[in-house]
Amino acid sequence: MDIRQLRCLVEIVDSGTFTDAAIELGISQAAVSRNLLALERELGVRLLHRTSRSLTPTTAGVRVLARARHILAELDELVAEATSGHTRLRVGHAWSAFGSHTREFQRRWAAEHPGVELQLIRTNTTTGGLAEGLCDLAVVRNHLDLRRFAHVLLTQERRYCALPADDPLTRKRAVTLDQLRTRTLVIDRRTGSTTVDLWPEDGRPAIEYTQDVDDWLAAIASGRCVGMTPQATTTQYRRDGVTYRQVRDAPPVDVHLIWHREDPHPATESAVQLLTTLYSSSATS
Repeated sequence: MDIRQLRCLVEIVDSGTFTDAAIELGISQAAVSRNLLALERELGVRLLHRTSRSLTPTTAGVRVLARARHILAELDELVAEATSGHTRLRVGHAWSAFGSHTREFQRRWAAEHPGVELQLIRTNTTTGGLAEGLCDLAVVRNHLDLRRFAHVLLTQERRYCALPADDPLTRKRAVTLDQLRTRTLVIDRRTGSTTVDLWPEDGRPAIEYTQDVDDWLAAIASGRCVGMTPQATTTQYRRDGVTYRQVRDAPPVDVHLIWHREDPHPATESAVQLLTTLYSSSATS
């Protein structure tokens, strides 16, 4: 049994005649007949009732036809998965993608690389889904050991404090780390960029942990916590009940694009060039 025989069976039933099946498959009518006969011989059952006016599956044919459709669909998915590396670029991120550059990156990519579909994938893992095989490139802002991956530093983002909208600190244009040390700080322990090491040991805020950006925002909006985050979050996650203020004395956050050293995606260099151009333009404007 081979795949051509299964394709012939399915096409005969879908087209309704051997002649139309041959046209759809791009082979001769005799080849269609031979493939069907070979499949029936291999299985030892008759698959089609054939008259001068109609073709209908036998009881066995109905069962084989259903399984054949499933097998062919799986095969098509396998081929698509194996070849999609050239027609699809998956970029992973845990929270904020490329911040204010996200939309422009998507638009520029579509215009400059119409043959390669861009997919942004948010996944709550330390590597933005790269180590898990969910993406081809990832943007990370956490404390990741970059020695495992090829990478480029895109920029350094300022840190912002996320405050409940009615918090007294929202009256200020900027806040300091010292002003936050008496608060409860909500931290995403898995993918967040904030740690208590930003404060001296004798002056650290209380900590509440979360594992998702939506839960992080909900904890802040409730009024019981504040958060610390890179600037990109302020553009990607505007939420009722949450106000952002720059933390003037906090060190910036490194933003890296990472990918596998071995067998990188064919479009990696193009993505790096476009992103470095976007970030460089904003830095000089």
